[in-house]
Amino acid sequence: MTITRFCLVRHGETDWNAARRLQGHTDIDLNARGFAQAKQMARALQKIDLQFDVLYTSDLQRAAKTAQAIEALFKTSAISNASLRERHLGALQGLTTDEAPIREPELWQSHLSRNINENLRDGESIQRFADRIQSALEQIRLQHLGKTILLVSHGGALDMMYRIASKQPLDAAKAVAVPNASLNWISHDGLTWTVDAWADTSHLESLALDNLDL
Repeated sequence: MTITRFCLVRHGETDWNAARRLQGHTDIDLNARGFAQAKQMARALQKIDLQFDVLYTSDLQRAAKTAQAIEALFKTSAISNASLRERHLGALQGLTTDEAPIREPELWQSHLSRNINENLRDGESIQRFADRIQSALEQIRLQHLGKTILLVSHGGALDMMYRIASKQPLDAAKAVAVPNASLNWISHDGLTWTVDAWADTSHLESLALDNLDL
């Protein structure tokens, strides 16, 4: 049985995370705490002597700059993959969770209900997002069978990977937290996915924010 392991990392904190502003595909940089979290996370991977074979990152800078902390410590280069981006949140992007129900009440209610076919006006539906993330995971797995893959992505994307690995329905309420700079483990034995560990933030010096994906 060939087991392929994924260590999934959520990017460090951004100012939009702190403001509870929905980012989606908006390319927001890390804030000072986010850069510190990225370094703490990379040092934690070094401390446990993680032997990984390849490093992937979303191409959005909050993920790519988190991956840079790993690149620096492990003397490696990340493979940028746009398919690992966060969900495109359409008309909700740029709004805080307080502004969204006022400015886009119908869309916000559809978002809260986890309508899997709602594209949030020129955004990406949950179903389409799930298909993208599942395809990206499967392509990476098949390219690196039996290897350990380190992957830096986003809160909503990692929540989707959890759903895929745990077989949680797409329209079900969020079941797990995905804190900034957390370490999360899933694996595939050639037949099925398994969630091995989730939301480890023991390496961080202060509390990390959960993702806003609902």
